[in-house]
Amino acid sequence: MELVELKPLRRALVGLPGVNGLSTEQRKRLTIAVELVANPSIIFMDEPTSGLDARAAAIVMRTVRNTVDTGRTVVCTIHQPSIDIFESFDELLLMKQGGKEIYVGPLGPHSSNLISYFEEIEGVNKIKDGYNPATWMFEVTTSAKEMELGIDFADVYKNSVLYRRNKELVKELSSPAPGSRDLYFPSQYSTSFFTQCLACLWKQHWSYWRNCPYTAQSFIYTIAVSVLYGSMFWNNGSKIEKKQDLFNAMGSMYAVVLLVGVKNSFSVQPVVAVERTVYYRERAAGMYSAFPYAFAQVLIELPYALVQAVVYSTIIYAMIARVFNFMGFPIGGGSILRVVMDQGKEQAILEGMRHLAREKGTASFLPHKTTGNQNWRNFLFLGNSC
Repeated sequence: MELVELKPLRRALVGLPGVNGLSTEQRKRLTIAVELVANPSIIFMDEPTSGLDARAAAIVMRTVRNTVDTGRTVVCTIHQPSIDIFESFDELLLMKQGGKEIYVGPLGPHSSNLISYFEEIEGVNKIKDGYNPATWMFEVTTSAKEMELGIDFADVYKNSVLYRRNKELVKELSSPAPGSRDLYFPSQYSTSFFTQCLACLWKQHWSYWRNCPYTAQSFIYTIAVSVLYGSMFWNNGSKIEKKQDLFNAMGSMYAVVLLVGVKNSFSVQPVVAVERTVYYRERAAGMYSAFPYAFAQVLIELPYALVQAVVYSTIIYAMIARVFNFMGFPIGGGSILRVVMDQGKEQAILEGMRHLAREKGTASFLPHKTTGNQNWRNFLFLGNSC
């Protein structure tokens, strides 16, 4: 945090870009800090100053410079940098259109090495005092300038002393030291599968905990649907006279439960979409695999789904039965299985369940009277009324 100058913001939320939370340059510095956690020896940055004003770009480049001073190598792609930003780099790899190299080497103090290299080429204009070396460099190496001078800057570089010196350096660094061995990693990820799951679960927990609108709309929708359905079947438990009435009620309840599930599946998509960019970056960095992330995403939804189910069932049961009793849930659920049981066993099982309902004073889908011809009449929810 101190290295990237974010310690004053250690308690701040990242937020959404352009909506709330950290600014653009603070997000860039935070990204650098996240990559530094793994203590890499080399870091690649793609246009770290793009989309920033001069002040923000200077802050980001100061962070990059602090990172370099710790002994790490930082490779950046950059376009049209200012003088201060350009001279903060140690070496430059300049390419022309087509990806051909025209300069690879150190910049030197105040870009002196770069300026000397191009000014030695016959026909190249000298740089003016106080002029941006980066801007001058692009102006003197354009295709129009090549046609005017009748040269190819890529060929000039390949015939230069600097090119031969770089080739010798590459050959020297490519030869392994005596007694050295190739790098070996026992696993693709530095942490175990269990640790990855815990880390992803911890991250998903805080992500959901701080997303109050998502949680609120899920529960408000569940309560609204429950009240609407309960008002449609208000006190319907004492009016069921045949099996088809029971099937209609249970089928409607199943349809509404399915509706709540479909609503949840759609409402979670924006939450996942927001985290998609972060997931791609962290997975590419080798922090975790896809399965722990998916496992945490599913597991964190279970408590919310469970509470929604309890709220839905409680409201529906209380409004249809006009009573609330904990024993009614298992008894009612068991009695629903009655319609698919063998007729020979059906009578004895229902009699025992009815006696249990009378004894406990519980609510259930039990018929007041059951005959051999399966004439279902007077379904009651209150066991005390049997």
